[in-house]
Amino acid sequence: MVDRVPEGWTVVAYEGRSYGLTRTTRVQGQSISISAEELGGEDLISANVYRTRKAEHLRPCEVSEAKVLAFLRGWTPA
Repeated sequence: MVDRVPEGWTVVAYEGRSYGLTRTTRVQGQSISISAEELGGEDLISANVYRTRKAEHLRPCEVSEAKVLAFLRGWTPA
């Protein structure tokens, strides 16, 4: 799900609302930050993904893992 998020900032739609979605990749792809801010609203989604040789580890920031996963599954290009 993380791989479909484009690098940089883009406008996306989620549950009928517009969000500014940002992806920043570091350490040759081993660390990825994802954040989304509702445009004209108050909703925020934020998480870091750490890739190791064995797995990917999702670390939500200030929101639940379920909320991050729902957003990653449900957003569409605007």
